[in-house]
Amino acid sequence: MSGRFVRSSKYRHVFGRPTRKEQCYDNVRVSRNAWDTNLIKVNPKYLAINWESGGGGAFGVIPLHERGKLPERIPLFRGHTAVVLDTDWNPFNDDLIASCSDDGKVFLWRVPENFTVTPDIPADEIQDVNPVGKLSGHPRKVGHVLFNPAAENVLATSSGDFTIKIWDIEAGAAKLTLNVGELVQSQSWSANGSLLVTTSRDKKLRIWDVRQERPAHETNGHSGAKNSRCVWLGEHDRVATTGFSKMSDRQLALWDIRAPREPISGFKTLDSISGVCMPFWDEGTQCLYLAGRGDGNIRYFEYENDKFEYLSEYKSGDPQRGIAFMPKRGVNMHENEVVRIFKTVGDTYIEPISFIVPRRSELFQDDIYPPTIGLKAAMGPSEWLAGKEAIPPKISMASLYEGAGLKEVTPTQDKPTPPPKAAEPTPEPTPVVKGPPPSMKEQGASMAAMVSKFADEDKPDEADDSSSFEEVSKPVERPSAITLSPADDVEPPAVSPPHLWRAKSAESAQQPASTSDANTSTAESTSAVPADAVQREIDAIKNLIAEQTKTIAAQAQQVQNLTMEIEQLKAKLED
Repeated sequence: MSGRFVRSSKYRHVFGRPTRKEQCYDNVRVSRNAWDTNLIKVNPKYLAINWESGGGGAFGVIPLHERGKLPERIPLFRGHTAVVLDTDWNPFNDDLIASCSDDGKVFLWRVPENFTVTPDIPADEIQDVNPVGKLSGHPRKVGHVLFNPAAENVLATSSGDFTIKIWDIEAGAAKLTLNVGELVQSQSWSANGSLLVTTSRDKKLRIWDVRQERPAHETNGHSGAKNSRCVWLGEHDRVATTGFSKMSDRQLALWDIRAPREPISGFKTLDSISGVCMPFWDEGTQCLYLAGRGDGNIRYFEYENDKFEYLSEYKSGDPQRGIAFMPKRGVNMHENEVVRIFKTVGDTYIEPISFIVPRRSELFQDDIYPPTIGLKAAMGPSEWLAGKEAIPPKISMASLYEGAGLKEVTPTQDKPTPPPKAAEPTPEPTPVVKGPPPSMKEQGASMAAMVSKFADEDKPDEADDSSSFEEVSKPVERPSAITLSPADDVEPPAVSPPHLWRAKSAESAQQPASTSDANTSTAESTSAVPADAVQREIDAIKNLIAEQTKTIAAQAQQVQNLTMEIEQLKAKLED
């Protein structure tokens, strides 16, 4: 098709590369519990796995560099009296992890120093790891744990008692409680940690103002009977959800959190596969990844102009039940890897999948590796509870690429979660070709206003402060141009308009006339300096007005030419 349009994107050819089995994490025992969580979690140092074990609940932790087949007996993180349902790594400390269980307890753990799953001791002497903290408050099972992405040591837990508790793990106490009224199926924090989005069994999508302990918005989500998932799109004020229609078709939806009554562009049908779609957002590439639970496919979309543009799909014959998403600071930039996903295969081994931008250059690719969140939180738990909102400082990916460690490049941002249109700090200038051109009457009025303004500048005492033309002359610093002598005690106030500065300088030039004759010559020299400076400013303004007049005349000529072309086209159409 000769006229086919291909959307430009640097991620259009991203492909997923599997890992050879000998480089996977083999001989694991993934929990066979039917609870709908991701089963595994990863950070740049460790991989956590909900473990299938008897005699209570446990999960395993594997250092990422210890690949291959695991021994039959490894040290487990054991302490729950029922099966472990979910885990989550602390985003600001790679050695801390939280777990929740069917026993209603939430435990906090610290990975021991020099931890390994292959200790050089007999198997019967291997010691399990004990928790370092315990959070009790839910009377029923706790299904999800999720650390706040901006505030340090703030943890959200959802339970079968139909509530979400917000914990300050430093104090070991629940500070806030969200009464959902139904079983929570998934939850996701906003980038600044002030809002929380949830999906639940009653098919409602709720956006919680957490510190007010109430939903800011509540609307109907996916109408299907199966579980739905949600994910916050990083620093945007958008949320993506996956779920099912009444006909059991898998769906994807994009929501504006300011008006979430209906999804943007409606519910998009993906396919008719029965497995839950697990969504993951990558802030660096602005891409959404959807991994099917029970199938081996991973689709990815690029978010652009409030739409998800389909990129491609990684297909595999090995179905996954659990998925983990590596934080950006853990990817391999030397191979142009933008995302690394870990998937469970047959509940017996974990396979890493690298998503790579195919490029030949061996240099650092700064366009696909923008600054990312590091290990420093934006605030502590007390500041967060007091109402502070901020996004953590970001680190340079180039410093990680060069092996220089974590280097902050972006300070803590006080205005988090901006709308997509306000993502850039400075708006793009509006091109002249956009919108209807100004009429000749409007241009004439504009020129007359500028001429009038020029006349006012010749009479500084009658300057019009309300005129917008002062914005044009703003780069000229008038106070610095007016140099007063040490004998002059009068200084222009910092907030005075320019015409008042000039008036005061004239008064100060006249003051020495009433003093002794010996100071007369000095007064005349000091009064001449501001007069010359003002004259130079007036000349500069005259030149500026002349240039603007030429520009407006050229635009008027362009409008006239366009009008003539339109008339000619009309005449041709009439013929």
